[in-house]
Amino acid sequence: MKKNLKFYTITLILFIIIPPLNSCSAKQGKKDVLTLCEVTHSIFYAPQYAAINLGYFEEEGIKVELSNGQGADKVMSAILSNNVDIGLAGPEASIYVYNEGKEDYTEVFAQLTQRDGSFLVSRQQDLDFSWEKVRDKTILPGRKGGVPYMTLQYVLRKNGLEPSKDVKFNDSIQFSLMAGAFTSGTGDYVTLFEPTASMLEKEGKGHIVSSIGAECGDISYTAYFAKKSFIKKNQELILRFTKALYKGQKWVEANDAEEIAEVVTPAFPETDFDLLKTVIQRYKNIGVWSQDPILKKDSFELLQEVMTQAEELKQKVPYEEVVNNSFSEKVVKER
Repeated sequence: MKKNLKFYTITLILFIIIPPLNSCSAKQGKKDVLTLCEVTHSIFYAPQYAAINLGYFEEEGIKVELSNGQGADKVMSAILSNNVDIGLAGPEASIYVYNEGKEDYTEVFAQLTQRDGSFLVSRQQDLDFSWEKVRDKTILPGRKGGVPYMTLQYVLRKNGLEPSKDVKFNDSIQFSLMAGAFTSGTGDYVTLFEPTASMLEKEGKGHIVSSIGAECGDISYTAYFAKKSFIKKNQELILRFTKALYKGQKWVEANDAEEIAEVVTPAFPETDFDLLKTVIQRYKNIGVWSQDPILKKDSFELLQEVMTQAEELKQKVPYEEVVNNSFSEKVVKER
């Protein structure tokens, strides 16, 4: 009896001093690693960086490993070759892949931005700008076939101007070199994303006269996608990812530009803080960011219409085939 008592006493002491392995693992909070390839690194994706820096992904047991694809085509290639798990780019990439007839095509499961983030920049300040003023002028529009290029075409047509007929497009300049080419004297107008547009304005080298996003309206612009097989195999993980993203979206919606800038600034250490605030406020003013991750059918159909008008899409795809809202709808319903 004394032997048994001594054994139980020692066992109890060991149990208190050395917690069970399961308990230790839970406290350490083992994370699932998700590789995410973004089309570019931009403040345009502020809700994503807010979700990362505020620890929302960690709360869901996820460690996000970011990489910069530098182009939607490269992001899609990384996904299809299984080099990364999730891509962040325009849904048009998934539309193209579906139309190619791939069996394991990509599904879009969460939307991040709902409007074009580019701005039309003029050489002179123009407080009374109207689109008629670009008639017979030259615009540097970016890469032919890119969504910013196509939405600009759509906006011109909305305002009674036919691209390449009433307005000259100089699309011979690489996206990264457009601002430099414009300030060197090429073209009458240029379309630029932030923070480049605001930087030119701050330096007195250009003036923002219109928002392409505000003119175009809500459109499926930037979203998260993955291969069907990956989503099917990792449904619970995709759900947690979407939940963390939604928290970031709601936080950005609820806070002002200065608070957002403070949270996302670690992702942009070389960007001037005041410029960061200006950019964020400008994007908030035009409603760039989706308030939830659900990709609406109307905005998806507008994207396909924009692509069709630009003669980049010959066959529209069924919304229900390419868009998987099951995760987004669940997290929105549960919140």
